[in-house]
Amino acid sequence: MKVLSVASEIYPLVKTGGLADVTGALPGAVAPLGVETRTVVPGYPAIMAQVGKGKVLAKLPDVLGHSVKLLGAKVAGLDLIVVQVPGLFEREGGPYAGLDGIDFGDNWKRFAVLSKAAALIATGALKGYRPDVVHVHDWQAAMVPCYLAYGDAPPPPSVITVHNIAFQGQFAAHVFGELDLPATAWADGVEYYGGVGFLKAGLRAAQAITTVSPTYAREIRTGEFGMGLEGLINGRSDVVSGIVNGIDVDVWDPAKDARLVANFSARALKARGGNRKAVLKTFGLAPTKGPVIAIVSRLTWQKGMDLLAEAMDGIVAAGASLAVLGAGDRDLEHAFAEAAARHPGRVAVHIGYDEPLAHLMQGGCDAILIPSRFEPCGLTQLYGLRYGCVPIVARTGGLADTVIDANMAARAAGVGTGFHIGRLTAERIVDAVTLACEVYADTPEWTRMMKNGMATDVSWDASAKGYVALYRRLLEQAA
Repeated sequence: MKVLSVASEIYPLVKTGGLADVTGALPGAVAPLGVETRTVVPGYPAIMAQVGKGKVLAKLPDVLGHSVKLLGAKVAGLDLIVVQVPGLFEREGGPYAGLDGIDFGDNWKRFAVLSKAAALIATGALKGYRPDVVHVHDWQAAMVPCYLAYGDAPPPPSVITVHNIAFQGQFAAHVFGELDLPATAWADGVEYYGGVGFLKAGLRAAQAITTVSPTYAREIRTGEFGMGLEGLINGRSDVVSGIVNGIDVDVWDPAKDARLVANFSARALKARGGNRKAVLKTFGLAPTKGPVIAIVSRLTWQKGMDLLAEAMDGIVAAGASLAVLGAGDRDLEHAFAEAAARHPGRVAVHIGYDEPLAHLMQGGCDAILIPSRFEPCGLTQLYGLRYGCVPIVARTGGLADTVIDANMAARAAGVGTGFHIGRLTAERIVDAVTLACEVYADTPEWTRMMKNGMATDVSWDASAKGYVALYRRLLEQAA
């Protein structure tokens, strides 16, 4: 089976979040199941540096007024088709914004060109290649199903994966005239509150919709989580499903991870203590008999960091220490810095992101706290489970799906892998941490929770089977 994936970022070449982890890992995960994946990506500087001149597969002289060169390359085990348009993609800054942090004003054009080019590839632009299924990711590639629906050639079936429905690709109405779509497309899915909605168009046109966890697939049908698209999602509920993400268990392996001071496994947990000492030293935290809790997160409202800032004093009073790694909202960065100043030796903050340090924190902290207001899947808790860093999580999205709450029944049965925060408030965060501190004091019970988490299958194996089953259903329906 041949699958054409379309994405705006892919690990390890370009990454801003979990989207890249999925698009980078899924091709390798489905390959043993008989799926060949080629991924269409924009020709950003970081990608062009890896691809070089590449092999010219085709030239498309007019894609929304731009000359497009399609380059083929295999990088890091990925089979790539690079959409090279220097004027659109070869810029300083990130994939979506300049060095000043402001979104590029022509993002609508950049990702419409990516989508149109991918749709042409899917319908025969490359001699000898026609995919069986097209799999697109998030708003940046969401116009692909729309272009397929209005193209001249019979299209393959398509699936769109929503990694975060809060990001929708909304643009002014006047850009519609430059999208090379018939006038009927406006009322048939592209129009969104008087403007153009890329994600809405894809959700309307694709034959299947997936999200990155079953709970999130249910949540986006509600006004609280649907971000204005819940009506459309409910109207297409028969094609909506959730497949939880996995992680690369070779990259995230505590027994082999070179970023740890000491490697360990569920059978050799004692060695983990060396990483704990390294975390304390790195962050300047005092030795403690209470749990050391990690925060590895963007410091934003979505991640519940404002509530965590309110909860800091209560967390310290409960007996825990906090090591914070992240960046984001300036006011929140300041709030965490103030908490560290109030509690020297108990709270420490590193503003920014450091991948090796993130690994050390997972391998050395006792627990990891994730109080997100919404979390489509989340990967941080999966890393925590893998590394024996017990997750304390909000009961939402993929967090709820992947962490077994250590409630009374679960504790009695010895099956808990973490702690759920109930209704998300600063007080409930403190309550959850307080319970974690109580369990931490019972070494045998805490060790059992760690081992339960480390025994959890957080690989891509089950997820890959879910995607392949979906691809096959789409082929059967198309036939």
